[in-house]
Amino acid sequence: MVLLQVKRGDEVIFLYETSVKEKTDTVLRELVALYNGQLKIQRVCMEIEELAEHGTMVPPEMIGLNEEQREELKLKDVWAEKCIPSGGFTINKDPLLRRNGQQPTEAMQKVLAGAMTDAKAMVDRRLAKSSKTLTPKMVEEALNLLRGGVTIVYPMQLPPHDTIRMEFTNTEDLTGTQASKEVIEPSKAQFWFAGHQMLMGKLMSDYLGHNDKTKVVVKLNQLGEGPPGREAVISDPLRRQMMAEAFRRQEELKI
Repeated sequence: MVLLQVKRGDEVIFLYETSVKEKTDTVLRELVALYNGQLKIQRVCMEIEELAEHGTMVPPEMIGLNEEQREELKLKDVWAEKCIPSGGFTINKDPLLRRNGQQPTEAMQKVLAGAMTDAKAMVDRRLAKSSKTLTPKMVEEALNLLRGGVTIVYPMQLPPHDTIRMEFTNTEDLTGTQASKEVIEPSKAQFWFAGHQMLMGKLMSDYLGHNDKTKVVVKLNQLGEGPPGREAVISDPLRRQMMAEAFRRQEELKI
């Protein structure tokens, strides 16, 4: 199997196994799904941290309004009475005015924290440094861990407008957010090898040759971003070694 070291910019985001006989279309589609899956898990975990602190999200029309403003406009969060965490809650008001302040018990917070820790570990970008590959199944299992943790704490489900629930059902709207700039739109996705775009309708062997036991660097980007920077011909460790050797020789010449 060919081992792809997949980068976004200069950062290695994961390792991926494929074959030189595989179609470029198939590989690119899966690389983008894995990358976007990593981002989804990051987003969900960030929101679950807020859920554990401040409860479920208030309806969209109430976000950003304080209690006085909500009373003045006669707005009420009817979901706050329906979506009560297991074991009850304590009040911990959300300074961002996004969530209802019904903080789950400490035991339920630990359930959420455990799910986040395990899910993050399954898709961590540092796995690449340990030569561990990322697969669609791993991303799916990580999301299922998060979904399971939330379900334990909120067996009646979260409100339909809660960002976490929308992420789980793939109905999230990232328009206007920083996250929207990070996600790669599948229809605009591209990947590159050795400074050349790997075109659709080809085989991986058209770019990598027929050696099915090799490791190469490919870079993900999307239409409009331009070609990614080429990989350095000399690796950083080798460059440092060469500089040290040159310095040593220079010092010897002074003697």
